[in-house]
Amino acid sequence: MGAIRLQVAIAILAIALLIAVMGYLAFQVTTVIVPAVGGTYIEGVVGNPRTINPVLCHTNPVDQDLCALLFTGLTRANEKGEIVPDLAERWDISDNGTAYTFYLRPDVLWHDGAPFTADDVVFTVNTMQNPGFQGVPYLSELWRTVVVERVDTYTVRFILREPFAPFLDYTTVGILPVHILGSTPVEALAESQFSAVPVGTGPLQVAEVSARRILLVANPHFYRSQPYIERVEFRFYPDEAAVFAARSRGEVDGIAHVLPEYLRQVGQDDGLTLYSAPLSGYNLVYLNLDRGIFQDRAVRQAMLWALDREKLVDEILDGQGVVLHSPILPHSWAYDPDVPKYGYDLRKAKTVLEEAGWFDDDGDGVRERGPLKLEFTLVTNEDDPLRVRLIYAISEQWAAAGIHAIPQTVSWEKLVGQMLRLRRYDAALGSWQNLPPDPDLYPYWHSSQVSEDGLNFANYMSEQADRLLEDGRSTHHREERIELYRRFQELFAQDVPSILLYQPVYNYAVESEVRGIQVGPMIDSSDRFRTFSGWYIATQRMLYSEARQKGLMRPR
Repeated sequence: MGAIRLQVAIAILAIALLIAVMGYLAFQVTTVIVPAVGGTYIEGVVGNPRTINPVLCHTNPVDQDLCALLFTGLTRANEKGEIVPDLAERWDISDNGTAYTFYLRPDVLWHDGAPFTADDVVFTVNTMQNPGFQGVPYLSELWRTVVVERVDTYTVRFILREPFAPFLDYTTVGILPVHILGSTPVEALAESQFSAVPVGTGPLQVAEVSARRILLVANPHFYRSQPYIERVEFRFYPDEAAVFAARSRGEVDGIAHVLPEYLRQVGQDDGLTLYSAPLSGYNLVYLNLDRGIFQDRAVRQAMLWALDREKLVDEILDGQGVVLHSPILPHSWAYDPDVPKYGYDLRKAKTVLEEAGWFDDDGDGVRERGPLKLEFTLVTNEDDPLRVRLIYAISEQWAAAGIHAIPQTVSWEKLVGQMLRLRRYDAALGSWQNLPPDPDLYPYWHSSQVSEDGLNFANYMSEQADRLLEDGRSTHHREERIELYRRFQELFAQDVPSILLYQPVYNYAVESEVRGIQVGPMIDSSDRFRTFSGWYIATQRMLYSEARQKGLMRPR
């Protein structure tokens, strides 16, 4: 009888244990780990803030990083380069493309709790229009041609002199608070207390500031998704080596910028995750089309065929670049994936040159045609070791096709101020950086920009290209612009007015415990925070159905 009772007890215990296990498994299956609010992220950056003001921050990366988290604009650019609403809920564009009416969100508060209104927008624009404005020239040049009107508390209108499709790019600039800065002279903005301890509308706000660090905390008034991470601290260091030394001491969780020479060190740090994203810009060899040898399109095409750009990226940049085939970057909505492409083909390069009458008759290794010799200087700035290595490698590759490029290095000031600006060069290795989301190429390739103040350094003159670029910036209809820029990219590939090389890659490293980071094309380094609200450190377990209902099953 006792044995039977023992067997019954064991059976009951086994059943209870089975039920508990099944219940636990069911809980595990029906619940998920989701982000939770909490945690502190500490990032090491090179340099110090100078002017934490969204209309004055463009020349200092540290200021740009901080402004990206502290301020917001009427609009913002997404990962596709499309302009989407931010402080504005929506906007209308008049039929003639000269009037933009923005309807503002009524639920936005400044960090100090004051309401955001159209008065702040008007004040910000008036600041950039003021003769005393000390920000980058392109902001004031554009805004001084625009009339800004306060329609009502939450509506503002901009009137342009003529249609200008890239205008929406300029509405991404952060807005300033008139209730704080309204009485501050524009000339004094940079030195004001506000530029050291600013008040904005962004997801974070300033809590503490010192010479070595700045602490930001979550903005309780933020109108979009509240960030999960409650505190972000930036610590300032004199150079990259100091940042990595701080990481080895456990002082920082993230490294704002990882240069190629530090990639191996990051790989040896088991606690770091490396994130890479293409930057909005490209490196190229400008060709001065006023030079006789470069006026032959066959020469320019052969120069591209003779260049192994993948090898340059792999061997000199350690793979930190994307070979380009168009001056419109691949992530842009206007990029044509079917644009004609030039791969490395030395035989084709030689054939193209010979069909155009370029031969090495005297056997000196350099081709000539009549009195013209396929020989020129290839210059870049001497203070950039990477560029110096590139011009020597490029020269070696071209030599194999009978093209003699003579490497030359000069100071940055001479390269830009005397050679590029005055067009006193043959070929020059340079770059365009921080290109805006809009694919407007007018400033760089339109013939009207062949002047000391223009940016068409190659002296590219094409009536067909001019028409396409003019029409592309004068219509705001997306499909029309896509077709116009498709035709321009095709023409650019045929003409090869300069030699496109690669789009640079930006690397940053973050402690592996920080999750939810999404990478995408970046205009500048501050774009690494584009999805900051979705970053998280703390987690919690939640029923699957509840997590899905709260939208926690996908990045915010």
